[in-house]
Amino acid sequence: MKTLLDVPAPAKLNLFLHVVGQRADGHHLLQSVFVLLDLCDMLDFEIRPHQTITREDVRTEEDAATLPADDLAVRAGMLLQQATGCRLGAHIRLRKAIPLQAGMGGGSSDAASCLLALNRLWRTGLGRQELMTLGLKLGADVPFFLFGQNAWVEGIGEQLTAVDLTPQRFVVVKPNTGVSTANIFRDPYLKRDTKPAILRGFAECSDVEKLCFGHNDLQAVAQTHCADISACVGWLKAQGLSARMTGSGSAVFAPLNGLSVENHAPRAWLKIETSSLREHPLKDWIT
Repeated sequence: MKTLLDVPAPAKLNLFLHVVGQRADGHHLLQSVFVLLDLCDMLDFEIRPHQTITREDVRTEEDAATLPADDLAVRAGMLLQQATGCRLGAHIRLRKAIPLQAGMGGGSSDAASCLLALNRLWRTGLGRQELMTLGLKLGADVPFFLFGQNAWVEGIGEQLTAVDLTPQRFVVVKPNTGVSTANIFRDPYLKRDTKPAILRGFAECSDVEKLCFGHNDLQAVAQTHCADISACVGWLKAQGLSARMTGSGSAVFAPLNGLSVENHAPRAWLKIETSSLREHPLKDWIT
């Protein structure tokens, strides 16, 4: 096997996101429920005989976004080489569908799918827990995408408990401006002491489609960095939907629950309708 084609990297939403503390090393302690979506980046992999890892962006004319030269996908491959001593390389083709700076985990998901694909292509033989340990070095969201299913997430992203969620359809609205995750977490006005919740409390909230459980602690700060986040929330609420920012933004989402939204989002915002997944598309690769 020399190639793997059309490898999916799914997006995620945070149904809520609480910051419950901060460690001495500066990392924030979080609680959240992450849900996988059928909105996916797609990646192709081709073995190269030397250790060099290269990446090619395949973009449409409408997609003007430029990815960093040393993005998480390349770093994931390099990390797997270092951990296993693998002397092979790879060329990666990446077709983006998940918007950048949205809080939907696109870069982290790309990295996780790279670890899974290259672990398979290079036959390095790492198991799920080993890959999750590597993934945490790349970012707090990466272990979730290696976990394989929707999850209650705690700690800095490494403590995962599977949750079974009713399939749901969502609308996501992304303003044409983004926010920096690092700047959000550095902001002195970020609330860092939300009272910890318990999984049972979330499970007993039967009205998930109305976002009745929790909130997003990052949203208030993100709105001061990007005013369009508030405008997106207001636009969705005006249509009778319960809206919330995902992750550190700037995307805002709402469960549709059988409803519909206007065909065109204002101000050249990106509007995406997407459905939740019960498990990761690469679940069979996760052992």
